[in-house]
Amino acid sequence: MKKLLFILVFAILACQNNTSSESEKLTTKFEASNGLETATYHEVIAFYKTLSESYPSIQLDSFGTTDSGHPLHLVVLNPDNNFDFENIASNKRIILINNGIHPGEPDGIDATMMLFRDLADGSVSPPKNVVLATIPIYNIGGSLNRNSTSRTNQNGPLEYGFRGNARNFDLNRDFIKCDTKNAKTFSEIFHQVKPDVFIDNHVSNGADYQYVLTHLFTQHNKLGGPLSTYLQEQLMPKLEQSLEDKSWPITPYVNVFNSTPEQGFSQFFDSPRYSTGYTTLFNTLGMMVETHMLKPYKQRVEGTYELMKSIMEIVDFDADLIKTLKKEQNSMLKAGDIYPLNWELDTEKSSTINFKGFEADTLTSTVTGKPRLKYDRNKPFEKELTYQNFFKPKDSVLIPHAYLIPQGWHNVLELLKLNQVEYFRFESDTTLKVASYRIKDYKTRNSPYEGHYLHYNTSIETSIQSVKFREGDYYVPTQQSAIRYLLETLEPQAVDSFFNWNFFDTILQQKEGFSPYVWEDKILELLVQNPRLQIAFNMKKSLEPEFANNWYAQLDWIHKQSEFYESAHLQYPVYRLLKQ
Repeated sequence: MKKLLFILVFAILACQNNTSSESEKLTTKFEASNGLETATYHEVIAFYKTLSESYPSIQLDSFGTTDSGHPLHLVVLNPDNNFDFENIASNKRIILINNGIHPGEPDGIDATMMLFRDLADGSVSPPKNVVLATIPIYNIGGSLNRNSTSRTNQNGPLEYGFRGNARNFDLNRDFIKCDTKNAKTFSEIFHQVKPDVFIDNHVSNGADYQYVLTHLFTQHNKLGGPLSTYLQEQLMPKLEQSLEDKSWPITPYVNVFNSTPEQGFSQFFDSPRYSTGYTTLFNTLGMMVETHMLKPYKQRVEGTYELMKSIMEIVDFDADLIKTLKKEQNSMLKAGDIYPLNWELDTEKSSTINFKGFEADTLTSTVTGKPRLKYDRNKPFEKELTYQNFFKPKDSVLIPHAYLIPQGWHNVLELLKLNQVEYFRFESDTTLKVASYRIKDYKTRNSPYEGHYLHYNTSIETSIQSVKFREGDYYVPTQQSAIRYLLETLEPQAVDSFFNWNFFDTILQQKEGFSPYVWEDKILELLVQNPRLQIAFNMKKSLEPEFANNWYAQLDWIHKQSEFYESAHLQYPVYRLLKQ
């Protein structure tokens, strides 16, 4: 009897020790350090591994690879223990949380670990209509590159990662061009998860103010459709009210640099190079969380936790509505519609927000002797400010029935495949009448930007031509879920088009030319045979003195009017089928 009692007591103590051990493993570094430290990459993955082993509602998986050599991880929380996303999407909404895109801004990393644990163990009631998924650390290379100094303006944690990834790319500029393995693997995860809502956790730079939390929702005019109305009139106000009720007031991202917000400020415009700009192309409601860099790390993480919890609760309540609106939105665009490509601030419209800031003054710098900005935290204020959050289209394009792409442009075609674009290949040589673009003009940045010399202000000339496509060339219909992705990448005028990101730069270089001493003799024959060309040439010389004084420019101009000028120069190699 005594022996049996001893065994029973020993078993109870062993269970208690195991429970205590598991509890210690699921205490985050942030909590253990009283909000002063953030977990390392290896500690984060170990935490989620233990969590998934402890609770059947958690699944940890890995995908592809990154520039660091490590795979990306995806952690999914579903109280139903179902991790088949195709099955999940029929009855639940999916929220995808991205953390550590800038590992020097690790607030979301720690907040998400605690939220997933608290939902798994029941400390927080799990949602009935929502599945949560997270990429624990997206920029693994940057996370492994830890330091204490690169975030010059930031108040903690003690150590953190670096903004650049293993190849020093800023991953929040890489979602369209996909220069990194990280971005390619993200696309794989995104298209498998197909989230209804996307959250990207960050820390802000910029002005000083009272808020710990700011939100940066995707620009609503650009989003368009019923989801835009829901975002503006329901999701954003509900989030703001929920956080206000929890004493975590929030304001739109304060988009100013080295100036004060008192004069008002505009919404940040998230073009498709950014995470929320990219996810919006697939009608996912996107939001960046921007905590305030000068607030203590503990406050920032706790605020991020409460914000994600509030979003989860709102989406849980609005699950059926979001499903209906997204279905409507997915069927909105079709061939023959007008699609806005580029946007500008609409200065005739604005909103008014009640803003909690600090008074600021311009002082004389003791360092430079020049004027400098100085905020006074002893002088808080609360006042109404103008918030310019309306944008209007600068230009637009008629949506074609299909894009036609010669097979040689494999760099572009690989990205279309990565983004699950549907296409067909010509089974035999085929001639079609198509709209053809010629690059009329463009500007190029003088400084490198994320590994590119980006083009901008691109303009085109359009003509209708009969073009022969070879067996194996690509026919890409626009009537598919990737329609916006196709328009934003394949229309060269779009701000983040593949053309502007230098994917087609070989067409900008003329491959064949002329020797002046030979061409001079051919020109004499050409002008005799073409009196209209002679007249145009004479007119150009008489009207443009600079041209008249440049002998090579004259020979080159005539060459470009002749049959000897190569047709491939400035010819955009993606064609538009306007009629079926």
